[in-house]
Amino acid sequence: MARGFRQKIRQKNTENSGFGSNASGRFINKDGLPNVKRRGVNVFNRLSWYHTMLNLSTFRFLSYLVIAYILINLVFAMIYYLIGVEHLTGIDKSDPLNEFIDVFFFSSQTFTTVGYGRIAPVGFTASLVATFEAFLGLLTFAIATGLFYGRFSRPRAYLRFSDIAVISPFKDSRALMFRLAPFKNNALTDADVIVSTAIEVIENGAPKSNFYSLKTHLSKINTLALNWTVVHEITVDSPFYGFSEDDFQNTDIEIIVQVRAFDEVFSNTVVQRSSYVSKEIVYGAKFTPMYYPDNNDQTTILDLDKINEYQKTELPVIAGDNE
Repeated sequence: MARGFRQKIRQKNTENSGFGSNASGRFINKDGLPNVKRRGVNVFNRLSWYHTMLNLSTFRFLSYLVIAYILINLVFAMIYYLIGVEHLTGIDKSDPLNEFIDVFFFSSQTFTTVGYGRIAPVGFTASLVATFEAFLGLLTFAIATGLFYGRFSRPRAYLRFSDIAVISPFKDSRALMFRLAPFKNNALTDADVIVSTAIEVIENGAPKSNFYSLKTHLSKINTLALNWTVVHEITVDSPFYGFSEDDFQNTDIEIIVQVRAFDEVFSNTVVQRSSYVSKEIVYGAKFTPMYYPDNNDQTTILDLDKINEYQKTELPVIAGDNE
């Protein structure tokens, strides 16, 4: 309680975080999306399927498309099989398995509107089902094409954040640091960072999250080509002033990060978020360099495998340690 009281008089609690003081759990997931579950509406109104498909990883997106394609054709194959294979010409009727295999491939040919011609529907019912399947196939591939284009053309920051933040020596004091780096060959300029923190305190016997804006040593850079180590100096105005290693470990803390930059290719602003909780803050450590010149001193190598590398170090003693 004493520490929470000191925090409030050193730095004003910010009200523009977008999260209520009574929210629980992590506020921002590592993927940058809010850790919020909505209730009170059905799943079709709660989820934007377009945004969901755009945010999927490439592997999951392609897997869902393949699974959906197979399932749809299995369903129509069952329908054709129930109607009767005698209503489809060219079917291999040597045994039921061969019949179903032929029906499945006829369904896939109809769904994609390829239509090789060896198998064809006979009669009204089979022809009606084939017509509907061809129509559904056109709509499905149009939607899939739109999703492919949306995923391909959507502006993204393509930034990789370090998995940890560190409390490091900085000048004659200490600083909270984390770093980020672009991992694709996109050109990002005019990058700026907004950092805030949520610290849980006990007030009137109940937990409450107080939000504070964290001033950074450098909040904007002209070009984001290499890694950027974001530094928040822990001064008397910082909500972390006087925090010991135990305080960082035993206090519920979340560092919320938002980076904005201008993508020159898309001529658009891109945004990416991340966060760090108490267990992801390493006390008494500093990051090791992650870029170096090549053997010919002609270019710079940015080694993204080193983004989380750090080494332990001693921290300077500051006045806040005695409080």
